[in-house]
Amino acid sequence: MAEDTKDAVALLKADHREVEDLFEKFEKASGDGRKQKVAHEICRELTIHAKIEEEIFYPACKGKVEDDLLDEAFVEHDAAKLLIAEIEAGEPSDDFYDAKVKVLKEEIEHHVEEEEKRMEGLFSQARKAGVDMESLGQQLAQRKAELMEQISDGPLPEPELSTMNKASV
Repeated sequence: MAEDTKDAVALLKADHREVEDLFEKFEKASGDGRKQKVAHEICRELTIHAKIEEEIFYPACKGKVEDDLLDEAFVEHDAAKLLIAEIEAGEPSDDFYDAKVKVLKEEIEHHVEEEEKRMEGLFSQARKAGVDMESLGQQLAQRKAELMEQISDGPLPEPELSTMNKASV
């Protein structure tokens, strides 16, 4: 493994810490322009993170970790994607904008805890099951780089929900 390549868990945990820092920046931000910029960064990071987990990490864990944990992870991703789409469509002056970012933060904190729990978390179970974290880390890093380039600073793609039917509201 190249020195700059992290194993899958290290890469995903680094993403978690990055997003936690961004949520902190959002809470301290003043001025609508700054808030919107940080909120967009949060949404972009989470969109990319969810995509690499769903495309690469979760399929590698299928059959090796508790099915319930994976099912919950997909549902949590979909809930986050819906909030991300609403945050992206809005602006800081909108009613509920800050509340949506705060609820997204709380959902992500719960999701991260489920993945990172020491003994029974998703990452821990995957390691115990012998999932090849080195190889997965390389795949995740490569896909993440592709997505970062595609999604740079433009609008985020429409959310792809894997566990819900499109709600007609």
